[in-house]
Amino acid sequence: MKIMVKSIKRILLNAVFIAMSTVAAAQQVDVSGVVKDANGEPVIGATVTEEGTKNATVTDFDGKFRLKVTGGKKLTISYIGYKSETVAPGPSLNIVLQEDSQALDELVVTGYTTQRKADLTGAVSVVSMDDIADLNENNPMKALQGRVPGMNITADGNPSGSATIRIRGVGTLNNNDPLYIIDGVPTKAGMHELNGNDIESIQVLKDAASASIYGSRAANGVIIITTKKGKAGQLRIDVDASVSASMYANRLDVLNAKEYGQAMWQAYVNGGQDPNTNPLGYRYDWGYDANGYPQLNGITMSRFLDSANTVPSADTDWVDETTRTGVIQNYNVAVSNGSEKGSSYFSLGYYKNLGVIKHSDFDRFSARMNSEYKLIDNVLTVGEHFTLNRTSEVQAPGGFLENALQFNPSLPVYDINGDYAGPVGGYPDRENPVARLERNADNRYTYWRMFGDAYINLSLFKGFNIRSTFGLDYAQKKQRIFTYPITEGNVANDNNAVEAKQEHWMKWMWNAVATYNLEIGKHRGDVMAGIELNREDDEWFSGYKEDYTILNPDYMWPDAGVGTAQAYGSGEGYSLVSFFGKLNYTYDDKYLFSLTVRHDGSSRFGKNNRYATFPSVSLGWRISREKFMSGLKWLDDLKIRASWGQTGNQEISNIARYTIYVPNYGVTESGGQSYGTSYDIAGTNGGSILQSGFKRNQIGNDDIKWETTTQTNLGLDFSLFNQTLYGSFDYYWKKTTDILVQMAGIAAMGEGSSQWVNAGEMENHGFEFNLGYRNQTSFGLKYDISANISAYRNKITALPVTVAANGTFGGNGVKSVIGHPNGAQVGYVADGIFKSQEEVDNHATQEGAAPGRIRWRDIDGNGVINEADQQWIYDPVPDFSYGLNIYLEYKNFDLTMFWQGVQGVDVISDLKKETDLWSGLNIGFLNKGKRLLDAWTPQNPNSSIPALSREDVNNEKRVSTYFVEDGSFLKLRNIQIGYNVPKDFARKLKMERLRFYLSAQNLLTIKSKNFTGVDPENPNFGYPIPLNITFGINVSF
Repeated sequence: MKIMVKSIKRILLNAVFIAMSTVAAAQQVDVSGVVKDANGEPVIGATVTEEGTKNATVTDFDGKFRLKVTGGKKLTISYIGYKSETVAPGPSLNIVLQEDSQALDELVVTGYTTQRKADLTGAVSVVSMDDIADLNENNPMKALQGRVPGMNITADGNPSGSATIRIRGVGTLNNNDPLYIIDGVPTKAGMHELNGNDIESIQVLKDAASASIYGSRAANGVIIITTKKGKAGQLRIDVDASVSASMYANRLDVLNAKEYGQAMWQAYVNGGQDPNTNPLGYRYDWGYDANGYPQLNGITMSRFLDSANTVPSADTDWVDETTRTGVIQNYNVAVSNGSEKGSSYFSLGYYKNLGVIKHSDFDRFSARMNSEYKLIDNVLTVGEHFTLNRTSEVQAPGGFLENALQFNPSLPVYDINGDYAGPVGGYPDRENPVARLERNADNRYTYWRMFGDAYINLSLFKGFNIRSTFGLDYAQKKQRIFTYPITEGNVANDNNAVEAKQEHWMKWMWNAVATYNLEIGKHRGDVMAGIELNREDDEWFSGYKEDYTILNPDYMWPDAGVGTAQAYGSGEGYSLVSFFGKLNYTYDDKYLFSLTVRHDGSSRFGKNNRYATFPSVSLGWRISREKFMSGLKWLDDLKIRASWGQTGNQEISNIARYTIYVPNYGVTESGGQSYGTSYDIAGTNGGSILQSGFKRNQIGNDDIKWETTTQTNLGLDFSLFNQTLYGSFDYYWKKTTDILVQMAGIAAMGEGSSQWVNAGEMENHGFEFNLGYRNQTSFGLKYDISANISAYRNKITALPVTVAANGTFGGNGVKSVIGHPNGAQVGYVADGIFKSQEEVDNHATQEGAAPGRIRWRDIDGNGVINEADQQWIYDPVPDFSYGLNIYLEYKNFDLTMFWQGVQGVDVISDLKKETDLWSGLNIGFLNKGKRLLDAWTPQNPNSSIPALSREDVNNEKRVSTYFVEDGSFLKLRNIQIGYNVPKDFARKLKMERLRFYLSAQNLLTIKSKNFTGVDPENPNFGYPIPLNITFGINVSF
């Protein structure tokens, strides 16, 4: 009994003790302290948070803080640029934060290997995938617009997301596309087939020192893409889904039926013609006012436009009839896992974009599997990256928007019988835009692409590594192009046919790379040597057949046709063998040195110049680590870089070096055979090998050699104030020599005497600067603001005289392009509008001059407007390009805003010929833009738009400054607000992360007041760039 009593007492005492401890723990405790860095300097603005709560404060100017916390709870101290610390509360804490060297130790893929970011001596831009992950862009490259200084990306709104990318401007007169390296496998194929959700990192190699390891294909820059892999000890499932509404926001205003009639009346009376003689069914009540000027009183329209009374007059907005609000869907699921023995990553994706032009769309199915396994501890590792993509697209017909603009608004979509209406009477022959889209809807292509690699990695001893990789890039495209009969008014064609096409691209590569890393005291270095083989084979076949009984895609295969049959096909390829090596050396993390050499041989060049060597050397100096800089506590890192190197370009035809003979057999209009034969200057036409009917098409040249780009780069990297302020600056100069151009032969050499030769030179120079600032306010707002700006200048410095003057690369065939940018144009200077006959009489002699006509400037002052009055009027190179990214985070909310702009760029507005000139195309009765309503008349003498005229007597379509406009713009490329559901709540739903976001792309465009079009980024008839509103969700398990 006594024992039981003692036990009860003991239990009660323990319960009381626990209860008292719980009460004590729940009481508020005053905690104070000071936060310093490793050098003893106070850390100002560090966040001190009670663990698991929102209770927080920040350190003051002396690094001190005071906070009331619940007893038993720990404190977390964090600050940008330092590793977070977690400590137990106390009355007087002394906390030392260690510098987070992650930014300096971050590994960057630079070509066959990796380097610490701090050790880079070349110009390399690293793209944060967090900034572009939720942009809902089909093409991950397009998402980089404005984010990488020196990288210019142009694109329209095509659903496929195809884009043109230029790194540091145009460097050659041939292919300027960069080289892509995806998980070590090179390619130049389209990136819109790649699922952006699978990308882990993107690095852009811009100078020769960083890109020369890829030698002959690196002259236009290199973009290295690394895909995701599983993380060790972590099973993770990610699900991302988004839906977007895609709207045609920047629409061109075209004339409606009444406005068209008004403008046509003005064009008739300006020419002294009776407007009631028009063949379109318009009837005018008009006369003259008290001042003798023509005056329109009323417009009527015939009820029917054709004699059979089947096509009623209408007021059709053809742009509205052929466009829509598109829908974009994007779904992705990824599963990843990892352990000490290996890792795996698997993903599935689906993307569907219904474009803003009706019947145009793009979809993609994608699957990826990445895995890596250690077979013998850290000695032998095998792995693979593999992706399979299926894409399908219906592209809008070529020039479609121009077709929709031109089609007359008086014509209806359908006639009274429900058939498609078309032009009748005097209306110009044009296909009904709605019908044209429907006929085009069956012209879908399907594209399969398999891309990947398998590798084996052997590490025999510390620091030594051998890796062998086999990569494959195979693509197949299938398409049937249908021709259906057309019966729409005056437009009639009873032909029906189909062309069935297949294209195959096979690329493979194999390499073996050995690396050795060594670190002794303050010395650190690595050396790499490797060999690589590349082979590409391309083939295409096409079968064409006419006359089908049943006009249905399921039936219209070549075998089912009974009419004319034709077959085509071709194939070509090339091989590349490469030997390369690289040496990196660092002393005391202060002095950096890198040397690269690559030796390439390509079958695209003749036996006399098949091989070339591309070297580079670079130096770096981290001044911030010098003793004399140690007193600058606000300076975290400062590095100066300098590099010189050479890269090559082999992007020419695979058959450029050969003499080519082609068959010249054909069928004449009368059905007879045509045997055309031409002979070379020796009169042999290839000797006795080829029979009559073949002709020479090109003269071979075994002496053509590599284009070589030599580039010098000076750079500066810095971070200040505990890495809150950071940035870099680069200046570069590059010159390309031995540019390959195709020379036309002289008549004495016979037909087909063109030949490829090395004869051109080009120079580029420019700068790139980016600057960022990140910090956190006292009330917990985190922010990161970064901006970049870049500019370059381009000029052609050498070309054969005949090529420089023929207008192929600029100059319009009037002046030599040497000394000017590639694509620069020459033309007349528009000097306003003649307001009166007196102005005409006092001006130089100008054929077609009259009041209301454009006045051309007399450049040479000889009193006559002629070809000598042309000057350089168009420069395609912008003054500068820039971008601004703003990221804000407060509690569970985040806001991202990205602006992108181009300043001082000329655009040539072909659209203006159809908004400002009634006779701009020499084809009558096409619809026009509404600007015509403000054209010059005696009652409107201050207009800058020439008077409407049915004849272009002043040749106002000529190349002139009237059509060169300021294409500068600033776009709110993306704005996004996101919300992360609190982790405690997400975990109740068995989720690690749950985030919702709402974003808008291309929401706002600021453009020059002198720009007359709708979108300076897409100034003419490209696929409209839409405004997208997106709702998305990110879930992780």
